[in-house]
Amino acid sequence: MAVLHYTLDFKLRAPADVSATVRGLQSIFQEQEMTENVHDSEGHGYLATFVGKNGRFAILRMHSHGLVTFDLQCLEGDDVAQVDNLLNALEKKLKALLDGNIQRIKRLPALMRGSDVDRYWPTADGRLMEYDIDEAVYEKDSAYQNIKILHSRQFGNMLILNGDVNLAESDLPYTQAIMGSGKEHYAGKEVLILGGGDGGILHEAVKLKPKMITMVEIDELVIDGCRKHMRKTCGNVLDNLKGDCYEILVQDCVPVLKKFAEQGRTFDYVINDLTAVPISTAPEEDSTWEFLRLILDLSIRVLRPGGKYFTQGNCVNLTDALSEYEKLLCRLSCKVDFSKEMVCVPSYMELWVFYTIWKK
Repeated sequence: MAVLHYTLDFKLRAPADVSATVRGLQSIFQEQEMTENVHDSEGHGYLATFVGKNGRFAILRMHSHGLVTFDLQCLEGDDVAQVDNLLNALEKKLKALLDGNIQRIKRLPALMRGSDVDRYWPTADGRLMEYDIDEAVYEKDSAYQNIKILHSRQFGNMLILNGDVNLAESDLPYTQAIMGSGKEHYAGKEVLILGGGDGGILHEAVKLKPKMITMVEIDELVIDGCRKHMRKTCGNVLDNLKGDCYEILVQDCVPVLKKFAEQGRTFDYVINDLTAVPISTAPEEDSTWEFLRLILDLSIRVLRPGGKYFTQGNCVNLTDALSEYEKLLCRLSCKVDFSKEMVCVPSYMELWVFYTIWKK
C-alpha cells in the first residue's frame, strides 16, 4: 500500500490576512469532515493539520513571508474524484480569497511514496525524475550490488544498479557515443570492453566485424538478467560467453588488465563501461578517483599506438567532477590527449559527457 502526496502552493506578492483566509477555508474542511488542529509556529505564520476520513492527512501553512502551502496525504485506493474535488475546491476558494495578491499557483501531480515499484530516481546532479515504471521484471542481490530491471512504458526495460539508472532499451545513443559515435572503423580490430554487462556495446561492436572482442564483466547476475530481459539491447550475444569474434570473461577487470599489461597484449580500442561507482577495487586503491586512475593507466598500457580509449564522463552539469577527471588525465604514467562530446541519453533525461582518449 502506497501513500499519495499532493501539493498545492500559492506564492503571494505580500503576506495574506491569515484570519480572513483561514475563516474562508473552514467550510471546505468541514464538508470533508476533516478535524483541524492548530499548532504554534513560533511566530512563523499559521500552521494547522487536518485529519479526515479514509486516513487523509493534510497540512495547511501560511508562511509569514507570503507563501501558502497545502500538503495532502492519501492512501492508495482512496477515491480519486473526492481528492480532486477537495483540491479543486481549495484552489478555487484560495484564488477568490487571495485575489490580486497571487504571483504564482503551482499544483503538482501526486508523489507516490512507498509503492511496491519505485519510480523516482535522481539525476547525477541531484534533480528528481519520475519515470513511468509499471513493473519490476528482475531483481537480484549479487555479491557486488543490487540489480533491478524495471519496465518503463517510454524507455522499455531499464537496468538499475545500486539505485543508479545504467541503461534502458531506448539508450542506443549512449552505446553509440561510448564507441566513438560512428567515427571509428572496427573492422579487423581488437577490442577490449570493461564492464558492459548489459551487452549493448558488445552487440553493436559485433556488427562492425572486428577481429576479436574481449569483454570483462565482474557480475554474472547482471549478464543473466540482461540476457533474459534486455534483449532489445543485447540481442543474442549474451546467450553464450564465447562467439565467433568475442569472448566474455566473468572476472574483475583490474587483475585482467594487469595480466594483459604483463603479457604485452594490446588492443586497438579499449571501452570503459564500468559503473559510475566502482564495484570492486584491489586493496591498494582507497578511493573512486584512485580506481579511475588505475583503470586509465592500465588501459593506456594495453592500448596499441594509434589506439583509442572510450569512456563515459558524467552529467554535463557536474562541471567540478568533469574538471577533476580531466586533471586526472594529466597525471597518468604517460602523456595523453582527449576530446569530449555531449550526448542526450534518453532514459537519463539529461546531457551526458563522453571522452575519447589517446596517447600523445
